[in-house]
Amino acid sequence: MAELQREKLIELFTTMVRCRQFEEKVLDLFSQGYIPGFIHTSIGQEAIAVGVCSNLRQSDKVFLTHRGHSQAIAKGIDVKRAMAELFGKKVGFCKGKSGSMHVADVSIGVMGATGIVGAGIPVATGSAFAAQYRGLDLVTVCFFGDGAVNQGTFHETLNMASLWKLPIVYCCENNGWAQFSPQKLTTSVIDVATRASAYNMPGITVDGDDVIAVYQAARETIERARNGDGPTLLECKTHRWFGHFVGDPQNYRSKEEIEECRKFDPIVKLETKLIEEKALTPKAVEEIRGNARVEIEEAIEFAKESLEPQSEETLEDVFCERRA
Repeated sequence: MAELQREKLIELFTTMVRCRQFEEKVLDLFSQGYIPGFIHTSIGQEAIAVGVCSNLRQSDKVFLTHRGHSQAIAKGIDVKRAMAELFGKKVGFCKGKSGSMHVADVSIGVMGATGIVGAGIPVATGSAFAAQYRGLDLVTVCFFGDGAVNQGTFHETLNMASLWKLPIVYCCENNGWAQFSPQKLTTSVIDVATRASAYNMPGITVDGDDVIAVYQAARETIERARNGDGPTLLECKTHRWFGHFVGDPQNYRSKEEIEECRKFDPIVKLETKLIEEKALTPKAVEEIRGNARVEIEEAIEFAKESLEPQSEETLEDVFCERRA
């Protein structure tokens, strides 16, 4: 534990627990009919969001994936208003209009997501270009899945970002599945990061179930971007515990494979390390979990008690007001 201080490791563990408990509750609430629309969870992939975002400043920007709850929480979004947004309530960050996939809070750099595979990559790159053009000391991180690396936007954008040495980190959450298709049937390379060589930028592959490995790799890539040395493709290999969306029966996967994924739990992995090295006691671990439960339950009550938007507000914030 020499490379990372005890306090930082406990902070990483605590944030992962908060992310996990938020999504477990969201999954349950969606099944009960409290949350409209579709839900995509990142349960089991928390180490990536937490490891990356723990290196960012509040002014830095993150562009989420369609399973971006943990990314938003790790960047510092308020869980009460985030939960209210998922409930479709007026007090939510987007007045209840965003749904699960598009939650955003631009005041802390959570820029939301797009449901179109790979479409967030050029938009995030525009953010990095704007920062460079305006001389702002900020970094953009763009999260996406392995399916996005086969889109034309991925290749065109990384080429441009490398040419202009933009301050951006492209973070691929590679859980091995592009919706319902395994990576071996969709992608010509084993490691997505090897594609970075085509654009003359570093490509790094790390264990996405190890929050320490992710944190250290992300720190290096973010510092590189901030120092003006250009973009990096950071691939974090992980496991998808559930289907593409909540309710997906996963008939395309064996039960054995699904059960195998649970053995790569990033929270258990760090918890074991912290206890073995006497950084935390089992009692302290349970206290962290208990605090997270209280916080999430308070967020649920806040969401349930918040006002619904009125029907006449439907078209508000849809069209830009005409300016003279």
